[in-house]
Amino acid sequence: MEDVIQAVTNGVATGSIYALAALAFIIIFKSTDVINFAQGDMMMISAFISFSLLQVMPTWAAVILTLLISGAFGYGLERGVIRPIMDTPVFTIVIATLGLASVLQGGAGLIWTFDVVVYPPLFTMDAFKIGNIAFTPLSLWIIAISMMIVAALSLFFKFTKMGTAMRAVAQNRTASSLMGIGVKNIFSMTFIISASIGAAAGILAAPILYLWPAMGLVLIKSFAGIILGGFGSIPGAIVGCMIIGAAENLSVLYLPAQFKHIFAYIILLAVLVIRPSGIFGVMIKKV
Repeated sequence: MEDVIQAVTNGVATGSIYALAALAFIIIFKSTDVINFAQGDMMMISAFISFSLLQVMPTWAAVILTLLISGAFGYGLERGVIRPIMDTPVFTIVIATLGLASVLQGGAGLIWTFDVVVYPPLFTMDAFKIGNIAFTPLSLWIIAISMMIVAALSLFFKFTKMGTAMRAVAQNRTASSLMGIGVKNIFSMTFIISASIGAAAGILAAPILYLWPAMGLVLIKSFAGIILGGFGSIPGAIVGCMIIGAAENLSVLYLPAQFKHIFAYIILLAVLVIRPSGIFGVMIKKV
């Protein structure tokens, strides 16, 4: 039983990182209908930026500056890349974001390195035990910070004027425009928030996943969690990513280690066969 609790705890920490990346992805999709496949690589670039800043300034300053730089990058992405092609077919935007992902990967390798970099953990890795279960402050802080970000976003969307406007645009873009909401400004704010959340995910993930240009591939796990939870559902994305993280760690207890990275997808396929819309998705009845 202790092994199971240990695996689930570690899995929730990993799933929290997946959930933040998924959250950044879903916020853009719900507000703009844009599927940003460069989200994982934006997260990776932010982690590299924070790594460089940590060499020359205190941790708190490096983290804050990274979030600001990432938000500015998200704004530039929306204005310079997405907005000019917003009214083109969805496939065009998908290709554009995939191209951007490749550019970011190559650029990160040229500016920093194509090798794996050991990212200094922001919190101690020294484990402590409660009973027979070992915990690391890093894992607990990852879970706590992720939950605080999710809670802060929930309050932002529910109680602020900007958050209400973003929810309105997500529901009906045309009606929101007719009501006087600046839809284009909302799009920009959406990308700023998404990029900042992605930066937080990158900073938390780097000590665990290691820092390298292909680090953005973690978005594949986040995407699996999104589909598992129900595409377009923020609570579903969070729950789905937690399940993916826990499943990966639990599989190691009962299956060969090679199954760790595919076991989550086996669960995903099983759930989708039973409930194609995902856990929190809306089932569409056939007429």
